[in-house]
Amino acid sequence: MSALEKSMHLGRLPSRPPLPGSGGSQSGAKMRMGPGRKRDFSPVPWSQYFESMEDVEVENETGKDTFRVYKSGSEGPVLLLLHGGGHSALSWAVFTAAIISRVQCRIVALDLRSHGETKVKNPEDLSAETMAKDVGNVVEAMYGDLPPPIMLIGHSMGGAIAVHTASSNLVPSLLGLCMIGVVEGTAMDALNSMQNFLRGRPKTFKSLENAIEWSVKSGQIRNLESARVSMVGQVKQCEGITSPEGSKSIVEGIIEEEEEDEEGSESISKRKKEDDMETKKDHPYTWRIELAKTEKYWDGWFRGLSNLFLSCPIPKLLLLAGVDRLDKDLTIGQMQGKFQMQVLPQCGHAVHEDAPDKVAEAVATFLIRHRFAEPIGGFQCVFPGC
Repeated sequence: MSALEKSMHLGRLPSRPPLPGSGGSQSGAKMRMGPGRKRDFSPVPWSQYFESMEDVEVENETGKDTFRVYKSGSEGPVLLLLHGGGHSALSWAVFTAAIISRVQCRIVALDLRSHGETKVKNPEDLSAETMAKDVGNVVEAMYGDLPPPIMLIGHSMGGAIAVHTASSNLVPSLLGLCMIGVVEGTAMDALNSMQNFLRGRPKTFKSLENAIEWSVKSGQIRNLESARVSMVGQVKQCEGITSPEGSKSIVEGIIEEEEEDEEGSESISKRKKEDDMETKKDHPYTWRIELAKTEKYWDGWFRGLSNLFLSCPIPKLLLLAGVDRLDKDLTIGQMQGKFQMQVLPQCGHAVHEDAPDKVAEAVATFLIRHRFAEPIGGFQCVFPGC
């Protein structure tokens, strides 16, 4: 198992997303192109997959926090989607198109604090407790005292936060719980190699297209269609970079200011700042969040997760990539029938991005089996136990 697969994770457009069953959602990373043709790494906007976007304001002791959500659907239960570390709500884009076509449901995909377009007063606090409270606060801000039936679905870090949210009873109308691509034992083992993995990633990219290409060729996202919308939420323009002219004036300003310093350290400092700025000019995009700086919270996300998951008194679904293995607690829980599980082979860590149709089929089957939602479009349950 590679460090990438063990890690916790962290226009030129079609007229509409490919329909489920057409192969588009599953074959992005495996497309066979004719001679001389290149794959299209251009970014795709959220509006190709979600119906609307909203910034939800939440009041707290220090002021207002603003959480970005993307929404689709008008009937049925709400599927509240929580992304993995370093990702954003846009990682659920292709899955959203797939699930909406299978069952009557509403999608709310949330940018967690310090991720995507969410803006909070204390972005350094990424504790499980704080992020779980954020989820409860967003639900309350959106729906008041009478929220609709809600199913929490989370990937990796988001799966852990979904479990913490559920176990703390922060969503009063909770129907069900789904964890994707996260097992306590595997996650805890992966923490030892996480910093090495993060150091091995590029720190900057010369364009969005370059970032999208890297994500696919490195295997972080194996589905090109998803990468084209998802990576937009993972990277941002470097601060201070607005245009080549603007960058030049910043460099010149730094040089003039440094000339007042003593000559000994002046040239070294000047060269370093010039080099940094040249790097930003050549590679103006960087990661939205520095995951390496969140290390002190990693243990709190995952330790004790299996027992927390098993203790939630609601129907539960666990979706895993072929590389994941159940730990002892989950193995016993599965034997006791405490949750439904599906293993999706040939997926990387970002299961819902690599195989959005298969994940949508599993979630839709779960919803129908428990009579949480009605099928549409002639959708038939495809997994045993329906």
